[in-house]
Amino acid sequence: MRSGVVLLAAAALLLAPALRESALAGQQPAQGGGVQVSVPDGRAGGAAPAPQAVPGRRGGPPLGPPPRSADGRALLGGATPAIKGVWLPGEGGAQAAGDVASVPLQPWARAVLDHRRVNQLEPHTRCKPSGGIRQFLTPYGVEFVEFPETQRVYIFDIGGPHTYRTIYLDGRTHPTSLEPSYYGHSIGWWEGDTLVVDTTGFNESFWIDRRGTPHTEQLRILERFTRVDTVTMKYEVTLDDPGALTAPWKTGFNLRWEDGTELFEYVCQQSNYAPTLMVGGDTSIDRSSAIVP
Repeated sequence: MRSGVVLLAAAALLLAPALRESALAGQQPAQGGGVQVSVPDGRAGGAAPAPQAVPGRRGGPPLGPPPRSADGRALLGGATPAIKGVWLPGEGGAQAAGDVASVPLQPWARAVLDHRRVNQLEPHTRCKPSGGIRQFLTPYGVEFVEFPETQRVYIFDIGGPHTYRTIYLDGRTHPTSLEPSYYGHSIGWWEGDTLVVDTTGFNESFWIDRRGTPHTEQLRILERFTRVDTVTMKYEVTLDDPGALTAPWKTGFNLRWEDGTELFEYVCQQSNYAPTLMVGGDTSIDRSSAIVP
């Protein structure tokens, strides 16, 4: 009897991450194309809105203006280093931004997307980093860490590959010769409270979003991160890829602040409870290549 109780307790501990991801990822995804949500900016129109409770949030600071640095700029993290928190996708891990029809894909890229939506062999489920939109669509979230003294911002992933991305704010330009990588090369600057990031030099070894939108090494993205209040970050992104798109594609969504959560250990392979993402939704899947498409 005692051994049975121990086994049940162990099973509960193992399933906890899966239950959390399932619950978050199962929320209603955004509808329509383009930028999905419009969030009032508390900086405009006079006084900031009065603090109020946020439905579904667990504790943490009340809704109000974003925390600011000594020079008056909105911070991407807590008001002080002692205040911890991460940014989660506002739709709980929605698989993409906008509907499929809104993405201006070339015919070959549309065919690849159709294949991936049935055969969901996503590299992220095999612990590979994900650049572009996909970086912000994991239910475990990301943490922004600012280092003004070195003029850099780091974005740390939690679930999956446990990797980080560097954004250079020191005025440098992109190198003339870049080795393609998962996150590419990011340079940024501030426009008021908005961090603007220009990134190029991507490889083709990841999906741009959770549904499998393809891209090529010609991809270049421009991102805008705007913290509009204590719990909301507006994420706007324009993707330009002459190799896969017929026109630049603009989309976006909101990130939400989860107060009190710090980076935690996540063992990608052992904690992977997404078998349908690893084997796909079809009974027949092409296994002729050992490399994930």
